[in-house]
Amino acid sequence: MKKGKRYVEAAKLVDSTKQYEAKEALELIEKMPKPKFDETVELHIKLGVDSKHADQQVRGTVVLPHGTGKTQRVLVFAKGDKAKEAEAAGADFVGAEELVPKIEKENWFEYDVIVATPDMMGVIGRLGKVLGPKGLMPNPKSGTVTMDVTKAISEIKSGKVEYRLDKTNIIHVGIGKVSFGAEKLAENYQTLMDAVIKAKPAAAKGQYIRSVALATTMGPSVYVNQK
Repeated sequence: MKKGKRYVEAAKLVDSTKQYEAKEALELIEKMPKPKFDETVELHIKLGVDSKHADQQVRGTVVLPHGTGKTQRVLVFAKGDKAKEAEAAGADFVGAEELVPKIEKENWFEYDVIVATPDMMGVIGRLGKVLGPKGLMPNPKSGTVTMDVTKAISEIKSGKVEYRLDKTNIIHVGIGKVSFGAEKLAENYQTLMDAVIKAKPAAAKGQYIRSVALATTMGPSVYVNQK
């Protein structure tokens, strides 16, 4: 596939034989030619685990100190007082059973994260086939199935991200926008790396972190030295 002129120019700045320090890599990304929009900086971490085994799964959430630069729209499944609490906490949408046909039949996906109180999981279970493939199913591990809807909404709005392995044992997470600058991005990077290192499964053998790369949405990868 032919790469665009801007990609080619950006790639010239990167020494593909070198592993950069994180801050140095982010400073390099800042210097790359920019498109007309504020690109997301993505972190890709290849782990020495096998995601096929339940005891080697790596998944969790972390609140990035400087957020992601993306406004997260939150849908909360709750009733009664918990629904009122969700509205007061700034949820974008709140509802219960009546939302099921809207999601199923009308393909309604104008939200980025779903939070649910535990009593609503029976209702949400009916939407598993629709929400699952989009990665929208609430999950206790990611803090999106909870009675504390205020805390869940607050964390999501202030920059909480979920990290999880894909089938190739790589974690892909956006850690902010290019406009944040290298300093803030480096702090977000370190917060996420610390969380992934802490989440190392006891069953993981050998080298845990195989490779780390940073890249913008449309730019080349810059490999980062992980001691």
